[in-house]
Amino acid sequence: MEIKPFEKKVYLASPYMHGEEQMYVKEAFDKNWITTAGENINEWERMVAEKTGVSYAIGLSSGTASLHMACKLAGLKLYGQPEVGKGALCGKRVFCTDMTFDATVNPIVYEGGIPIFIDTEYDTWNMDPVALEKAFEIYPDVKLIMLAHLYGTPCKMDEIRAIAERHGAIIIEDAAESFGATYKGKQTGSFGEYGCLSANGNKIITASTGGFLLTDSFEDCEKVKKWSTQAREAAPWYQHEELGYNYRMSNIVAGIGRGQMLHLDEHIAMKKAIYERYKEGFKDLPVKLNPYEEGVAEPNYWLSCMLIDKEAMGRQVRSEKEALFIRESGKTTPTEILETLSEYNADGRPIWKPMHMQPIYRLNAFITKEGNGRARTNAYIEGGCVDVGMDIFERGLCLPSDINMTADQQDIIIEIIKGCFR
Repeated sequence: MEIKPFEKKVYLASPYMHGEEQMYVKEAFDKNWITTAGENINEWERMVAEKTGVSYAIGLSSGTASLHMACKLAGLKLYGQPEVGKGALCGKRVFCTDMTFDATVNPIVYEGGIPIFIDTEYDTWNMDPVALEKAFEIYPDVKLIMLAHLYGTPCKMDEIRAIAERHGAIIIEDAAESFGATYKGKQTGSFGEYGCLSANGNKIITASTGGFLLTDSFEDCEKVKKWSTQAREAAPWYQHEELGYNYRMSNIVAGIGRGQMLHLDEHIAMKKAIYERYKEGFKDLPVKLNPYEEGVAEPNYWLSCMLIDKEAMGRQVRSEKEALFIRESGKTTPTEILETLSEYNADGRPIWKPMHMQPIYRLNAFITKEGNGRARTNAYIEGGCVDVGMDIFERGLCLPSDINMTADQQDIIIEIIKGCFR
């Protein structure tokens, strides 16, 4: 069968609108609530808090803003008020997910913290609890853990929470990619001291931008509402006694999100169908899809990802900004698959490059389940992989997972990828 390029691009993940979004935006215009207050914000906050099972959800300008506010809250809770001009985590180490987008990590640095990267584990592609325990042996003074639920798959929360409790540490959950996913029936974002969500343009539901900080603390909720509106004091003039930020969500943005919220479960079901079609379509290929703990966790299937088996992995070299590969019969590489998809007008992505390999963070500590990963000169040792995140990065890729994609289009994508193994 001859396969021709798609006339209309098949995206990795694009917005899927229903109509209610426009209705609520029009309502904001009709009532002239073109500001960072209004019924859309109030209602979307209520809906998110109800869905996640937390007491309060504060609508902010982005998921990154919510992570920043969480870091500031955690720093004050753990270490008290910092000196003037210094962040709430100034000089403090924070254990964080290694294989993630840098938005998970950067807010730690905004507040003066020092990220310590914890290696990934193969079962979920998330933070390895064994490596986390090892990290506490090396850095017993750490009191904050920042974890991300990668690609919509929940971390091993029972194990991670037990480790945190043993060491008196608190958890911030970056649930930007996992809104609607559950672990033992409980929503991600509700396990830690603080949870953070994103409504960026490619997320499971989107408002083009926006995010939420989740908390059960009324006091923390009020602090974030104050900080996110430039920390104005209750005075008849503009009185400022704390550092403030312009982080509050727009009522227009919230109108889009309020309409999207009505379809969250529908979007998850559509994403799951995509994952299952890939799973069936690739059953005879030497690959695996991104895993999760069946019977324990239920992902939101935000992105379907693929890992090429080691024996089917071709030769590939990546520099900081370029990649080369050699075509080999019966084998392929993520680079070859992604370039081939692009030739057919379909969009894929590499797996997140681990943070400890990013130039900006290469001097930060990196902890594997064997101990200090920075002390090793080679990523591999006899008998297995030391650096799990880099192994997944080298052999993995994100597949087109757009719920605007038709089943027929997905079947063609499956055939394109099968052709890379021939």
